[in-house]
Amino acid sequence: MSEFNGGKELSVLPRAGKLRLKRSAIRERFRRVNNAFMLGLTGLTTVVGIVPLVWILLSVFAHGAEVISIRFLTDTFKPTSLGGGGILHALVGTGILIALASLFSVPLGVLAALYVARNPNTSLGLAVRFGTGVLSGLPSVVVGLFIYTLWVSGHGYSALAGGMALAILMLPVIVRTTEEMLRLVPKSLREASLALGAPEWKTALKVWLPAAMTGVITGLMLAVARVAGETAPLLFTALGSNNLSTALDKPIASLPLTLFKYAVDPSKLRNAQAWAIALIIVMLVLLLNVSARLIATWRSKMY
Repeated sequence: MSEFNGGKELSVLPRAGKLRLKRSAIRERFRRVNNAFMLGLTGLTTVVGIVPLVWILLSVFAHGAEVISIRFLTDTFKPTSLGGGGILHALVGTGILIALASLFSVPLGVLAALYVARNPNTSLGLAVRFGTGVLSGLPSVVVGLFIYTLWVSGHGYSALAGGMALAILMLPVIVRTTEEMLRLVPKSLREASLALGAPEWKTALKVWLPAAMTGVITGLMLAVARVAGETAPLLFTALGSNNLSTALDKPIASLPLTLFKYAVDPSKLRNAQAWAIALIIVMLVLLLNVSARLIATWRSKMY
């Protein structure tokens, strides 16, 4: 009987082992097929996401590169009968608007980021986070309408009003980016300053913030890239102009406004210039985004 049982055990065990090996091979094959399918799916979705971007870049470059020249960048507006002129007035206006928006938004955004990074779970800290989240998703045309009601209706169209509108759009980007960079700074720096007797405000401004200064610059670059192509808020605030102007209380030109005006113009020359302006804006936004990502990557590796 024992020999029979022993023989039965010897005959059953190899069958059970073969069955387990077969099931393991099936599971391994299923995992490989599933892995290949998911990799292919993610690759396909990546291509689908990249193709429109590449298509837009190639289209803008193909239509705009032939118009861009030194004269186009250094000349001001002229009638089409005189060659159409250039976009110097729009470049200067865009620089003034971005400078004003940065002047309004950077100090407020950095101070808000310092408070939120220092007190993330307080009522005010949570309120600031919630407010910046809502503000980042607010349509730009609503911001332009708000500044129009608040300022333009009483003081008229001006570069100052345009700077206010762009500052509101830049603020949430600066707050979020600066806060994230402040969190990368080692706590030991702050603790060492406080241990030496420095007050909290001096530690924040002279120790914590300088250590995260590249983060502030990164946030500013991303914020500028965010508003570089905004047209809707400027239609309600800066209005636009064909003249080279640096007055803050007068309407002022900008690249997005000039692009919009030239794009709807029936003249083919103006349409071609609109493509050139679009190329300049796209290259500016790409340069700012790539530079900001490189700075952020370099900064994160330091800590």
